[in-house]
Amino acid sequence: MLRSIHPYLTQPDNVVLNSLSRDLHKAINSKVRVPADDTKEKLDDDQTTVQLLSNFNDEAGEAFQPTVFTGWDQKDIPYAIERLLVRPYTTWAKHIVRRPTDVVFLTHILIYLATSAPSAVYLFLRFSWSHALFHWIMQAWYCGSFTLMLHNHIHNNGLLSKEYAWFDNLWPYILEPLMGHTWDSYYYHHVKHHHHENNGPGDLSSTIRYQRDELLHFMHYVARFVFLVWIELPLYFWRKNKISLALRTLGSELLSYAFIVLMARFELRATVFVLIMPLVQMRIGMMVGNWGQHALVDEVEPDSDFRSSITLIDVPQSNRHCFNDGYHTSHHLNPRRHWRDHPVAFIKDKPRYSAGRALVFHNIDYIMMTVTLLRKDYMHLASCLVPMGDQIGMSQEEVADMLRTKTKKFTEEDIMKKYGQLG
Repeated sequence: MLRSIHPYLTQPDNVVLNSLSRDLHKAINSKVRVPADDTKEKLDDDQTTVQLLSNFNDEAGEAFQPTVFTGWDQKDIPYAIERLLVRPYTTWAKHIVRRPTDVVFLTHILIYLATSAPSAVYLFLRFSWSHALFHWIMQAWYCGSFTLMLHNHIHNNGLLSKEYAWFDNLWPYILEPLMGHTWDSYYYHHVKHHHHENNGPGDLSSTIRYQRDELLHFMHYVARFVFLVWIELPLYFWRKNKISLALRTLGSELLSYAFIVLMARFELRATVFVLIMPLVQMRIGMMVGNWGQHALVDEVEPDSDFRSSITLIDVPQSNRHCFNDGYHTSHHLNPRRHWRDHPVAFIKDKPRYSAGRALVFHNIDYIMMTVTLLRKDYMHLASCLVPMGDQIGMSQEEVADMLRTKTKKFTEEDIMKKYGQLG
């Protein structure tokens, strides 16, 4: 049975998790039901859930609400503040963002430009250790939401309306270095590389050649990305005969490092806190997250999107604060799917997730997924699984054993058999 549902989940996550909980109850009680009636009831329930989730995103409907903040829903905002401040801001912002759902992106851009940028400039002009520490903590808090906002930007060629395309193209170049990204590297690695290779043998951030519950393997995985991705990614594009991409990727990396060196000559201490520490932190964090997203890979069909990635209907971090990043399988099925469409797409595709033996978890995020795997605490992971299809009826011990098989290292012989290539 499902553990308690976190009270801070988004409304769509609550709807999805309750739908899965009802499926679980019906499956457990199926022995006393007439199968045909049970199937019809489940179909009707799914159709009702799809309609409810669709209404949340129907910009012309009464149930529609734009996302303005990640930390608060509209119902949580005091009426006077909502009426006098939030409502006029939302009305204005909806004309600037590309879709009325996405006011939250403008909110975040403005917050970062109003806090991160002036804080960084002031550190270079008048450095103090207390300010430097505060700035680094602030950036560490910002970096997850920023990166997933940037994730939406690079997959959909921007976030703002055409009238503000100049600003939409400008803000990433101001904020990326402050958040630990080299210029354009996330686009080149994630969109032009990772989604083409899909964690397969040619993916530079692939997990399949590692024993994914071993600390030393994980440390090697992270170190390789941190120290070598700057040259390995351009070489990957060169081998694929994508010469322009290779040169642009290498150029953006070298230009970013040159900028760091230039700023270090001006004020080394500020450069360490403003540019270098966020860069190291971000690259480690991205690999911690990617390990969690792709550590559980099916030993039979590792090239299946359903069996090489996972879905998290989690504690708030991945979905509330990071724009439904927990729906990672849905994202791999359609990389350009709008972030608010993931919950309804998941419900529509439930039969495919079930047939594909997809793994869905709740009450855990990607960071804790990685930590839990490295602790080999499969019983805890099993307690977080939301069973679907053949998984329903398995004991916690059986689920733990099943999950353990998904972290086994693929040998080069395995890779040839499953993928037909070595990378």
